[in-house]
Amino acid sequence: MAGFSRDLGIDLGTIYTRISDGTQVVVEEPTIVAIDVADQKMVAVGKEARDMLGRVPDSIEVAMPLQNGVIADYEITETLLRVLLQRVSGPIRIFKPNVMISVPYGVTSVESRAVHEAVLQAGSRDAYLIQQPLAAALGVDLPINSPSGNMVVCLGGGSTQAAILAMYGIVSAETLRAGGTHMDDAIVTYIRRKYGVIISAQTAEQLKIKIGAAVPQDTEQSMDVQGQDQVTGLPRPVTITTGEIVEALQEPLKQVTENCRRVLEKTPPELVSDIIDRGMALTGGGALLRGIDKLLTKALGIPAYLVDNPLTCVAEGAARALPMYALLRRNLPQV
Repeated sequence: MAGFSRDLGIDLGTIYTRISDGTQVVVEEPTIVAIDVADQKMVAVGKEARDMLGRVPDSIEVAMPLQNGVIADYEITETLLRVLLQRVSGPIRIFKPNVMISVPYGVTSVESRAVHEAVLQAGSRDAYLIQQPLAAALGVDLPINSPSGNMVVCLGGGSTQAAILAMYGIVSAETLRAGGTHMDDAIVTYIRRKYGVIISAQTAEQLKIKIGAAVPQDTEQSMDVQGQDQVTGLPRPVTITTGEIVEALQEPLKQVTENCRRVLEKTPPELVSDIIDRGMALTGGGALLRGIDKLLTKALGIPAYLVDNPLTCVAEGAARALPMYALLRRNLPQV
């Protein structure tokens, strides 16, 4: 039966969940579920549920079941995974899929078990866990099969991970339980303090994506947004510039830099010299922030570069890891 089972890699992220069958990402949906409060039944999943954020009555709850990269609501996560796996395999599954699912580096045994149980209950045949930096390295074809050092920085929505890899394993790593959502919060706080206007996290995310940057840019961009006056409670428009977003993001970006620095400080010198030659690979949605490669290069003295597939590399790497399980087994989280 195992020979007929489909091999799937899942990147279970705080913001997005992606499923890859090894050759391509077949499902990509926001990690959000809308639930009828009275009946506790699912109303919508993914993009449809995200569109309901801040726009629904009290009878419907829009929930993000993952916080900082780990499961905060087990039942909702299981429901979400079941729906997404059905989209890939169909509602009637004679042969259940084998699944390799990503978890942040350093998660506790309880957090690992929650992910493992959720994906099994959602309808997988076998379930294995892989650390996100290791999956990302496989997804971007880094030569981690040798004793030379490779560095990956995963800039996710709920967590930031930096890792040094060699011989199919993680030599040293650090996980910061803060990511893109914390950058959005920093933008919300900045605009509230400077203009006395309250904007939503979704608006802050749009500012970050459209005009945001990690370092000052040669060309200054601006964007008009609608917010709520902190005093009167009435709608009020404000114009935000790229420079203001750069200023707002200084503190969360400093935390990212320090996280990378801590990893390098506890890495053997031989591997550090390899990394200086090869550079550090930036993955995840946060890697798309303009100028973050320049910021990290200047702060750490190691060239940083954006990979070709920053959003999908973890899911693709997780799928590639399944046929390599015998090689990777000793370095994977045990449940």
